[in-house]
Amino acid sequence: MIRLLRLAAAVLCAAVLSQFPAFSDQYLQRLGGQVDALSRVAEDFDGSARKAGLTRDQALAELSGSGFRDAHRADMQRVFIRLNRARNDLEMLRAAAPLERLLLPHRLRDPETLSATWSDFRPAAPVTGSGFIAAAIGLVLGWLGIGLAALPFRRRQDPLGWR
Repeated sequence: MIRLLRLAAAVLCAAVLSQFPAFSDQYLQRLGGQVDALSRVAEDFDGSARKAGLTRDQALAELSGSGFRDAHRADMQRVFIRLNRARNDLEMLRAAAPLERLLLPHRLRDPETLSATWSDFRPAAPVTGSGFIAAAIGLVLGWLGIGLAALPFRRRQDPLGWR
């Protein structure tokens, strides 16, 4: 029974993990679009500040004194923070190969981009080399995970289930 459970978990993990390279590719494309859009907003703001003879920080400081101005300042500050974070994540994800991105799930952290990617993502068979390797990693992780979880319930000492 444990072997069957381990096999089912291993196959499930393989199927799920085999989708990660394609999902991370789609996330990367969307994140690039977000960086482009946010960059245009930041450039427009900086351009307006320069025309007024102000730096970005000075222009942000000028946006105060009323509820609307305070809200607009907070919006722009969030844009700049999100842009910096997205640029850093995009740089890291672009530098990584699809399988290396398995080690960078913390870089898929832009909630809007992640949500949009997930809503449009359609799983497919792992027909790429990266997909097959990711599936193999998932298979091993699933097999080992159930093996380790079943340790307290085993009568024999066989943590890997090779017998």
